[in-house]
Amino acid sequence: MSLLDIFNNNAFSLTSLTATINDMPYKPGRIGELGLFTESGINTTTAVVESKNGELRLLPTTERGAPAIQARSRKRKVRSFVIPHIPHDSTILADEVRNVRAFGSDSALEGVRSVVNQRLQDMTANHEVTLEHLRLGAIKGQILDADGSSVIYDLFQEFGVTQQTHDFKFSDVTLDVRDRCVKLRRKVDDALGAQPYSGLRAFCGADFYDELVGHDYVKDSYHRYQESAMLRNDPKGGFRFGDIDWEEYRGQVDGIPFIEPDEAFVIPMNTGIFRTWFAPADFIETVNTIGLPRYAKQKVMDFDKGVQVHTQSNPLPICLKPRAVIKCTLS
Repeated sequence: MSLLDIFNNNAFSLTSLTATINDMPYKPGRIGELGLFTESGINTTTAVVESKNGELRLLPTTERGAPAIQARSRKRKVRSFVIPHIPHDSTILADEVRNVRAFGSDSALEGVRSVVNQRLQDMTANHEVTLEHLRLGAIKGQILDADGSSVIYDLFQEFGVTQQTHDFKFSDVTLDVRDRCVKLRRKVDDALGAQPYSGLRAFCGADFYDELVGHDYVKDSYHRYQESAMLRNDPKGGFRFGDIDWEEYRGQVDGIPFIEPDEAFVIPMNTGIFRTWFAPADFIETVNTIGLPRYAKQKVMDFDKGVQVHTQSNPLPICLKPRAVIKCTLS
């Protein structure tokens, strides 16, 4: 039997490959680790959302001809978002699997499966860091493409709201940093209204974080705390000050930082305002099904020269209350 005939085995079907790629270890970055975004699948390639006073919410679908959801005031605004489509392909040549055997086994199937799974793992890592980048864009209010400059969606422009900013003049040695944190929290409270949250977390660029940690007010506040343990060590894991958990965000691709060095973004935790919707893949088998985070499929190349592995993800991360995220700047 030809080794390439192995790929006709059910182990390499759309269902099996998709299950494999979604079951691999998740290692995208800090946003993914925190589980900040609530994930859910939808069965269409567009998400219809309604804006009211800067808040976005998903509208239910209806049968054709049925009454539509009515907008009851001029403050409401309906917008249809096309879910971004992110395909990713790789080729496994025949020579790569010709003599592959699983260690300690004569099974060619297991050997080929290990080659495919390793390739899927590499492709999954690319999808994960892409999703991390998109989610940070949703936090910042501008969902950007992979080049870091092309805007997919500007949430503030789309829904006619403005971004709240907060300046920290760390160059002023007399700056009351705690007071600035209190004023920042009040901006979040104003944006959320009666909606509760468990706390605030800040993702900082390197320069902003260094200025914050090195400011005299912060150092004096921690001088007696745990015998100045924070001051003696590198607080790279973050620290709490002014009822905000501050941490330096490390993340960039091709030299493009996810957060600019002189900026920080403060978000409310456990509010449910951060969502990620996944649309189904553009396969016949997945039409009108609930979307999954990632899909994988394979096909044999012409003249049996190898196998092409196709993966894709169709995510739309979004922030339902973009004004509740505060952009902090240095001056």
